[in-house]
Amino acid sequence: MPEITKLLVANRGEIAIRVFRAAVELGIETVAIYTWEDRQSLHRLKADESYQIGTEGHPLQPYLDIEEVIAAARESGADAIHPGYGFMSENPDLAQACADNGITFVGPPQRVLELCGNKMRAQTMAAEAGLTVLTQSPEVTADTARAEADKIGFPVFVKAASGGGGRGLRRIDDPDRIADAVDTARREAQSAFGDPTVFLERAVIDPRHIEVQLLGDGTDVIHLYERDCSVQRRHQKVVELAPAPNLSAELRDKICDAAVRFGRHIGYVNAGTVEFLLDRSGDFVFIEMNPRVQVEHTVTEETTDVDIVQTQLQIASGRTLAELGLEQSAIRQRGAALQCRITTEDPANGFRPDTGRILTFREPGGAGIRLDGGGGYAGAEITPYFDSLLTKLTCRGHTFEQAVGRAERALAEFRVRGPVTNLNFLQAVLADADFRAGRVTTSFIDERPELLEGEVSLDRATRLLRWLGEVTVNGVHGEAPLDNDPQVKLPPRPTEPPPAGTKQLLDQLGPEKFAEWMRSQTQLLVTDTTLRDAHQSILATRVRTIDLVAGARHMAHSTPQLLSAECWGGATFDVALRFLHEDPWDRLERLRDAAPNICMQMLLRGRNTVGYTAYPDRVAEAFVHQAHRAGVDIFRVFDALNNIEQMRPAIRAGRETGALIEGTICYSGNMADPAETLFTLDYYLGVAEELAAEGVHVLCIKDMAGLLRAPAARTLVTALRERFDQPVHLHTHDSAGGQLATYVAASDAGVDAIDGAAA
Repeated sequence: MPEITKLLVANRGEIAIRVFRAAVELGIETVAIYTWEDRQSLHRLKADESYQIGTEGHPLQPYLDIEEVIAAARESGADAIHPGYGFMSENPDLAQACADNGITFVGPPQRVLELCGNKMRAQTMAAEAGLTVLTQSPEVTADTARAEADKIGFPVFVKAASGGGGRGLRRIDDPDRIADAVDTARREAQSAFGDPTVFLERAVIDPRHIEVQLLGDGTDVIHLYERDCSVQRRHQKVVELAPAPNLSAELRDKICDAAVRFGRHIGYVNAGTVEFLLDRSGDFVFIEMNPRVQVEHTVTEETTDVDIVQTQLQIASGRTLAELGLEQSAIRQRGAALQCRITTEDPANGFRPDTGRILTFREPGGAGIRLDGGGGYAGAEITPYFDSLLTKLTCRGHTFEQAVGRAERALAEFRVRGPVTNLNFLQAVLADADFRAGRVTTSFIDERPELLEGEVSLDRATRLLRWLGEVTVNGVHGEAPLDNDPQVKLPPRPTEPPPAGTKQLLDQLGPEKFAEWMRSQTQLLVTDTTLRDAHQSILATRVRTIDLVAGARHMAHSTPQLLSAECWGGATFDVALRFLHEDPWDRLERLRDAAPNICMQMLLRGRNTVGYTAYPDRVAEAFVHQAHRAGVDIFRVFDALNNIEQMRPAIRAGRETGALIEGTICYSGNMADPAETLFTLDYYLGVAEELAAEGVHVLCIKDMAGLLRAPAARTLVTALRERFDQPVHLHTHDSAGGQLATYVAASDAGVDAIDGAAA
């Protein structure tokens, strides 16, 4: 093979920079490619030359376009292409295109990529090599998935045959969800890898994820020992360790030997990783081989002193492992290392990627600290188009404990202002006692929702500078008014106790009989939302407890005939704590005392309760019981996606307390449109049927976007009242100014209760 003199990296971000650095140290010229939306990316500046591929408006697709990449290589005069990870790193067509154009592909040849890049074929070859493998299906579609899953047995994984990184991967426990999951996985796989093929695989419960780094030159294969990649979320690795903690020397040797046996069986060339699942009994099974460099290769480099990327380039230039001095007997692990992936994701909000300009960016340093960055610097613009990885932090030490200590210190030294990051989440992971003891499995994060609730930086310095700039430029706006007490606007309140109301009626009848009364009486009942949803929608939930309580006292006297006062739940809990610095439980108890004759109602986000992530069932159950004791009489339980599984724990816990339970149907789309195919009448009746089966006392239509028009309201309310015994309660927002007509139509159709705000 010819010596590489000029290298194009068919990738972006961190891995492109990593490969450029390895190439420069070997005296190789470097070439970057970028799309128009990626023109400010740091990797473009780290190469000797850079070339735009694709056109504006297509930020990702050009990185998956073989013709574009080959054209850039030919234009730049590059004689080699390194694919990095992701994108086309496992695409055999790219390797073949390189061969057809006389360009060296830094990676395995086409035949190996075709075998390893397809997880299904790799499993077959692993079995031939004598490795234990998981039960798999052939390729599946939405139509064939259920039958194949029944053969394997639930739970199963839906996996993309090409690619990795958690894309196209779904764990399915419920047979009824298999078809939708396969459809989603196929679309995701097509978008990420250009190949929609997916298959099913038996799911191993609560295993460790162990992978072995291989190097091969076509005649020999060696290993660089193992990594533990068990700390994952949504099948994407978060923290990686080398060596794997609490692994006996005997078991380590067995796993590494199995990986080498597989590599030799397929004649592996270049760098690759064999991945296994290890159960508590010490049994391990092959799951896949990634025929490329891995994101977490850094921990292996730090513990073996082997530069994996440079070795890739040298093997691609025709060097053998022996010529490079890489013999199995000479490979030793020294000390320990761990890698943390620092991302612009919000752990408290389902790891939703954040965007925006980085205002401040300071990195750590010192002994044992390695940083592999891709886009982190002051002034960098984080866009929604690309992976959220900001920097990889790799820390090493003589022991695992020392490596963890250095990582904790490094995370504390980081300063990133602008987009939200996962720094606090990573600090919580490293502080966990089980993590520090090396007791990690793939369910480590899922079992510890408290890790997502790390302290958020107050960012006092930036806020102070912004305030100073605002005052300097715009001036102050006068003294704050101190004599405008909102309570003076309220009418005089009688001194006698308020008359009896629905609270007393609910206590007397119980929830079942109370629901029957709601259905049989002829008045249009009203829930007043002033104390919760009204000021959440208009005033960002910022009304203080003292003012809400003053209003509730007047409501008890002036509107005792109300069905209920919605006063708690939704965002009130979060805002009271974070912005108003008030106790939300104290608010609930004081409102209960202020209006003892009106049913107090709350909005409950199913398993999420009043948070933004799903909590364990026992947390939801305990929360519901405590809320009932503090004063909630009616629980309106909802899930924005109408997922009964998400609502079920809260519904059942609410029934146990003796409260009235409203099961919520979230409305979307336009049911009255003949072209509507998803959010149809049958769909909403199906949700209602599931809610009724759970024993809810009231069916609530929750139109939180103000989309329910009068004709659809009339049809839906009529159908619900005809098919179900429960009373029907309607909630809507007058976003477009036409929802009074919706209420009139619903009332004509017999709706039993509506929501509104008196203030």
